[in-house]
Amino acid sequence: MNRLARKVILICFAFTITTLSPMSIASPVFKLEMEGDFEGNYDKISQSLDANKFFVIFEPNIGSSLNHFKERWGDQYNQNGYEEIQSLVFCNPWYVNQILNKDPEMAALCPLSVTLLHKNSNTTVLFLRPSQQKPSSPAQALLIELENDIVNALEQAQSAE
Repeated sequence: MNRLARKVILICFAFTITTLSPMSIASPVFKLEMEGDFEGNYDKISQSLDANKFFVIFEPNIGSSLNHFKERWGDQYNQNGYEEIQSLVFCNPWYVNQILNKDPEMAALCPLSVTLLHKNSNTTVLFLRPSQQKPSSPAQALLIELENDIVNALEQAQSAE
């Protein structure tokens, strides 16, 4: 390999490394695990969101809704065997206002939600990262801040175990 080819490869490599932020390669789904009973884990998540000014406005019990289709779906029903599937739908008015000011299109994020999947004394908490929805948004810095605040709230709930 000649000297020029090496320089081109090094420049391309350096450019690639410096332009890829950790957020751009992160999974669009934040996930954490909590041991224990579902109700206790659910309460910890709900209380932590509330303590961090993310107000729960709706609590859909997805597992109960799916259960109505158990007979119709037969062997296609709940193949992963989740004992509980529930979401917490929440909002923070300050963030909504700030995001609307910067990028009204991102109002599609409101309200936000986390989904809890539970089986065998383990609750998996899933949250779609706002920063991964539209990386070119004029509100991107705010979306990252929002995401970090929510992740912090979820991790606080996890550490309350």
